[in-house]
Amino acid sequence: MAIQKIFVVDDDNMYATMLADHLEEQGFSSKTFATGEDCLAHLDDEPDLIILDYYLDSEIPGAKNGLEILKDIKKADEDIKVIMLSSQEHYGVALQTIAKGAIYYVIKDLHSFKEIDSILSGLK
Repeated sequence: MAIQKIFVVDDDNMYATMLADHLEEQGFSSKTFATGEDCLAHLDDEPDLIILDYYLDSEIPGAKNGLEILKDIKKADEDIKVIMLSSQEHYGVALQTIAKGAIYYVIKDLHSFKEIDSILSGLK
């Protein structure tokens, strides 16, 4: 299945918008969400891939982190591909997300867009 529709879930609105714009320049349809709960509410839109930030806004009472949202996504539809995105370079965090169903773990830095492009190219 070709990747066409991508959700970007990140509480950093500027980063999410820049990434979504970049994806659209590459020919993908994209939609951004500031919370995992908003993303979950739109899974009926059938995204092919979700790029999900590991650290979502923890200051919102009851808000789930990226790992919890990943579990919810996989519970709702195990076929949705998820790329976990984080500034966290800790090896254990990466392994944890892969074990829960993410297909890749990308460190959010100056090279993350290129890395995501490479991943998407490999998924075609």
